Amino acid sequence: MINQQPSRRRFLAGLGAAGTAALLSGCVTSGSSGKSSSGGAVTLQSNLSAPQAKAAMEDLVAAYGKKGTGEVSLNTVAAETFRTQLPTYLTSANPPDVYTWYPGSVADAYARKDLLLDLGEVWSSPELRGYSKALSGLCTATSGKKVFVPTTYYWWGMFYRKSNFAKWGVSEPKSWDDFLDLCDKLKSKGITPIGLGAGGNTAWVASAWFDYLNIRINGARYHRELLAGAHRFDDPEVRRVFDRWQEVLPYFDPDGTAVAFQDASTSMLNGRSAMMLIGTFFADAAPKDALDDIDFFRFPVIDPKVPLAEEAPTDGYFAGARTGRRDEVIDLMRFLGTAEAQEIYIKGSSGTVLPCHPDAKDAGTPLVVKGRKHIEEAAEITQFFNRDSSDALQPTADNALTRFIAEPKSIGSVLTTWQRDAEKIWNV
Repeated sequence: MINQQPSRRRFLAGLGAAGTAALLSGCVTSGSSGKSSSGGAVTLQSNLSAPQAKAAMEDLVAAYGKKGTGEVSLNTVAAETFRTQLPTYLTSANPPDVYTWYPGSVADAYARKDLLLDLGEVWSSPELRGYSKALSGLCTATSGKKVFVPTTYYWWGMFYRKSNFAKWGVSEPKSWDDFLDLCDKLKSKGITPIGLGAGGNTAWVASAWFDYLNIRINGARYHRELLAGAHRFDDPEVRRVFDRWQEVLPYFDPDGTAVAFQDASTSMLNGRSAMMLIGTFFADAAPKDALDDIDFFRFPVIDPKVPLAEEAPTDGYFAGARTGRRDEVIDLMRFLGTAEAQEIYIKGSSGTVLPCHPDAKDAGTPLVVKGRKHIEEAAEITQFFNRDSSDALQPTADNALTRFIAEPKSIGSVLTTWQRDAEKIWNV
């Protein structure tokens, strides 16, 4: 672990200028702040089920318990199951108290239904006063109430193993044409150029390709407006995204929509495929001895006139409005927002995330240093498809994108259906 470089502060400050703070629109919270606490252990529902991430969460819970101010019962659920069950968790008669999840539009969808606890007391405490205005805005309702505590953020990129690229005699591309040439060279060597991992319960991984192609061709502002319903999925601008995708589709793993991202990333690490567009979370399931061999490059620029945007999602915690342990939840949330807690998590996990607390230390590895620079060079930051829209809209993307990959010549029908399905969500 080394000290976080001051330049990360500039990135977080710039996040707001990139429009990220505007993601949280119209959040409201329940009036549960008057509930008395029933005492007992706080239930923490976690979607961090990869081996290293789960172990890091266990370290975090143990550290909090040693402070003697409260206890936590950790319940770890597979991420895909967690996303499906989250509305049920929040509305059940005896719900979990605290949840790992996302700020922005995702939190907005639940806060609109009065399902999230007001965390104003947490944000007024010394532990969170140093957070950037961008992060504060991302976690703030339009009413002025806070509904989320951010703890880490990470980046997406085209990941590969350095030793494999060296063995195959290839290097990182600098442009879209270079990228296509790289894919050609790899395919000529009998190597599957691109893994996907949009099978099983992880069809959402394909959304990264849509996100990146859209922000490279139409820009981050158009992308966010599209996901908010201000544009149509059957617009000509969106069709251009799929025209570009068709150029690279022949280089995809033919089993890309049959295997989950965990299996696809294992194939990449084992050299059965060359590279993969994925977030750093995949490394939490990678062998420890492979971490130093993992590298990435920026998703290729397609139109240099479009401001450079990158996906850098923020993670953290919100609490259910129906908790019967409000005081205990507030105490836990204060701890989770500290530099100490974030360093514990980073040290116990693969160390490929960056802390949100301005005084926290990151892992300081070459990969993390490169990742931080990668984010800081972006003119704008996006989160991810469902984070920039809602969990409810994500299945419409899953259906559309997996169908496109299977039937690329049916793109007209795919986009018409996607728009129709999206309207059902937007009009609720």
